[in-house]
Amino acid sequence: MRRRSNISLLASAALACVLAFAAPASVHADGDDTPFTNIIALVSQRLALAEPVARWKWAHHEPITDAPREEALLKQVEEKAKGAQVDPEFARQFFRDQIDASKDVQNVLFANWRALRAAPEESPPDLAKDTRPKLDRLTQSLVSALAHVEPIRHADDCPMRLAESVARWKHLTRYNSSMNEPLMRALSHVCATGGVGAVG
Repeated sequence: MRRRSNISLLASAALACVLAFAAPASVHADGDDTPFTNIIALVSQRLALAEPVARWKWAHHEPITDAPREEALLKQVEEKAKGAQVDPEFARQFFRDQIDASKDVQNVLFANWRALRAAPEESPPDLAKDTRPKLDRLTQSLVSALAHVEPIRHADDCPMRLAESVARWKHLTRYNSSMNEPLMRALSHVCATGGVGAVG
């Protein structure tokens, strides 16, 4: 399907950018926006996994929301954040945003499948053996990425710089516009003041 191919393209582009920026040099609040680019790439890769998660839940008649699992993840993230010298409250809010953005994507997919009265054509990858290990690896990478964002997230121009980084990312990856709202939600607390600034 076109949506699936777009999401796959997004995942591939995200992975390429993550590999390019996985080990940024020492970052200072001096206009170096590599930390933003890195976190946008990782967030985009995580959002791309919402589609196989949704397909598995649809096939197994599972609800999109799993509150106990979500809370367990948030507690785990808080512990990881302490070890990475990241504010645990910041990490918790950031990952709450990731969960909600992923569920936004899943809800749209479920609504489309109900409207079409048709299940996805391909069998979903195994959630426990395939998709969740990928999500776990991204969790660790995202916690590390938050440590690089910490020095610049309190800057007055953080929302604008984040927005400019998003615009560059979209241009670089030929971004699927249907993912715009989930991406904005996922990035909504990267800056201490909240939100993503307007560009142009």
